[in-house]
Amino acid sequence: MRTALVLVRHELRLLAGIGLWVAGRRNGVGSGTGFAYSRGQGPMMLGFGFVIVIESIMMSVLLRNHPTVQRVWFTVDLYTLVLIVGMHAASVVRPHVLDAGHLRVRRAAHVDLRIPLEKIARARRELRTTHERADGELNLAIGSQTTVTLELTEPVAHFTFLGRRQDIRLVRFHADDADSLVKAIARARSAPSPLPDPTGSA
Repeated sequence: MRTALVLVRHELRLLAGIGLWVAGRRNGVGSGTGFAYSRGQGPMMLGFGFVIVIESIMMSVLLRNHPTVQRVWFTVDLYTLVLIVGMHAASVVRPHVLDAGHLRVRRAAHVDLRIPLEKIARARRELRTTHERADGELNLAIGSQTTVTLELTEPVAHFTFLGRRQDIRLVRFHADDADSLVKAIARARSAPSPLPDPTGSA
């Protein structure tokens, strides 16, 4: 039951992402700065969509003498195509976000890891095209590659799609403009903290 609720919530986020994409809006950026990562997956998503369209046409021809099955198959293909568009839309409208205190590393509608800047020991531009699973590491590849690597001073909690906790000390992810993001992280980490109000007022 819990798994079903997670899946439904995820699909609703994908559908909401389409609405935001059409409206030209972004999710969760606020006063921070957004950094895109979706450019690398565009051709792949287009390819998936093309395959679904071709399959739907072919199956419609093959099932022309079975209209009920044909309609069911077409409905499934149409919904699959909507989800593919939703995955890309969610990636566009949910960028990585850097603000004064945190870096939010995101991927579509299913990863949103908030990392306090003081826990980032080192941020570097690093292109990697192969990623092996290892304890304490999170790899968020786009188009089979990551371009930014974060080393953390202490673990941060990451919850998987189905809610399993992982303690992460190293994060690799993709950013379309990795150089700008790494430089922005360095500037944010070196910025002086605001001085407390000596009067104690808010």
